[in-house]
Amino acid sequence: MAMKIPKSGFTQLLKDGYKHLSGVEEAVLRNIAAIKELTQITRTSLGPNGRNKMVINHLEKLFVTNDAATIIRELEVIHPAAKLLVMASQQQEAEMGDATNLIIVFAGELLQHAEYLLKMGLHPSDIIEGYRAASNSCLEILETIPVETITTPASEADLMKIVKTAIASKQYGYEDLLSKHVVEAALTVMPKNTANFNVDSVRVVKILGGSIHDTRVVKGMVFGREPESVITKATKAKVAIFTCPLDVALTETKGTVLIHNANEMLNFSKGEESKLEEVIREIADSGAKVIITGSGIGELALHFANRYNLLVVKILSKFDLRRLCRVTGATALTRLGAPMAEEMGYCEVVETVEIGSDRCTVFRQEDEATKTATIVIRGGTQNSIDDIERAVDDGVNVIKAVAKDPRLLAGAGAAEIELARQLQLVAEKTPGLNQYGIKKFAEALEVIPRTLAENAGLDSTEIISKLYAAHAQGRTSAGVDIESEDNGILDAKAAGIFDGLAAKRFALKLATHAALTVLSVDQIIMSKPAGGPKVKKNEDWDED
Repeated sequence: MAMKIPKSGFTQLLKDGYKHLSGVEEAVLRNIAAIKELTQITRTSLGPNGRNKMVINHLEKLFVTNDAATIIRELEVIHPAAKLLVMASQQQEAEMGDATNLIIVFAGELLQHAEYLLKMGLHPSDIIEGYRAASNSCLEILETIPVETITTPASEADLMKIVKTAIASKQYGYEDLLSKHVVEAALTVMPKNTANFNVDSVRVVKILGGSIHDTRVVKGMVFGREPESVITKATKAKVAIFTCPLDVALTETKGTVLIHNANEMLNFSKGEESKLEEVIREIADSGAKVIITGSGIGELALHFANRYNLLVVKILSKFDLRRLCRVTGATALTRLGAPMAEEMGYCEVVETVEIGSDRCTVFRQEDEATKTATIVIRGGTQNSIDDIERAVDDGVNVIKAVAKDPRLLAGAGAAEIELARQLQLVAEKTPGLNQYGIKKFAEALEVIPRTLAENAGLDSTEIISKLYAAHAQGRTSAGVDIESEDNGILDAKAAGIFDGLAAKRFALKLATHAALTVLSVDQIIMSKPAGGPKVKKNEDWDED
């Protein structure tokens, strides 16, 4: 059979259904337009006056939050260029846990300025070169403008500086209250070498009821249920952890047992009982005072556990079970039986405490290596508690970043304006077409103070010009004052508003990289999605 001779045109080379977009107009500008839409969503959520978004995901779960990472995660973005930005923000969330909104807003602004340059006739490669040079200069300048360094070992006042700013951007008005709890929890679990600070050591438990003012820190791991057993307290206890149910073992196949009289019936159940009692006795004889199970507990097993004075706790989350293994040093066993000495863990105090009207079980360690602290969040609605949890999570992540790199920048948009001002000086000394890219990169940095001002209802153009004037006079920590009516600028250092240098550097790097990736695309080739036509839903049919 003769081969089919393709007609002219690129799409004829490919299967039916392929889409092909190429050139600046079709590929680059369309990608920029899509990203602009995404940026517009999160931009109004930036800063302490950021508005909340109400997102209902595909499982009909409601989120009311201004946390960019949560908004982006719950929106199912399918546009390929916008997805690049989403991935960059997710990477920032995983690495630093803060400044996710900065990435999206800044990358969107870079691309918006690139669109202007493209329309003016610059080639994409010239813009990419300029942006790359600007990014390198920007990171160099960033190293020269820190205004504070946190001392090690960190004191409460030092950590409050950075945590307060992170929490104020999510829960404005409650930053003093929540920062105190976050710092207290972090200092409880802070290891001698601060670089080893583990975010997982600070846990959050949400209990409905009360108000945000009832939030408190409990030293140890807290579980929102009381023990199953009669015993509710154990000290200096060996701990046995099982992932299997604490119950009579059932056979895998179904069997039939013929019983002829009442004696056989009694003996049959007695054998089962004595076997279970033997297992529980062995566990008690091994020295364990506390049994943790990740599955169900049978009535009979509980009866014997009470007889041998064992404290039994049911923990259904496998992640919590793993954390408890780490804290106590135990190994989770999949078989029911006496644990060996090295498989058992140790806990200083296991006790039941009452928080609000809920009874909770607390595992507390005095030892430095496996210490944990739990922030028990109280609130009136599930949504408000969830949002406070996100703010607390940001606060803890900021402490992790500062434990590795203790340098701080002036917040409230001061660092961005200083970077923009110094970059513009670099641009003026740069020959060739690169200077246009560097200038636009500097202008893009203005987006943070401008957005802070806009979200606070201030005149952004006036405030930007005031900030440039203040920075030109050498006041390098002048930032946006969101509370003032007349002046609009404040000294961020004196006001105690700081950003971590590590998170800012990482965010600027990722945002620039994402923007350059989008700019370097000149063709989009999309195949037809797999699968046939969607099945029509017949809503009016009955179940049968």
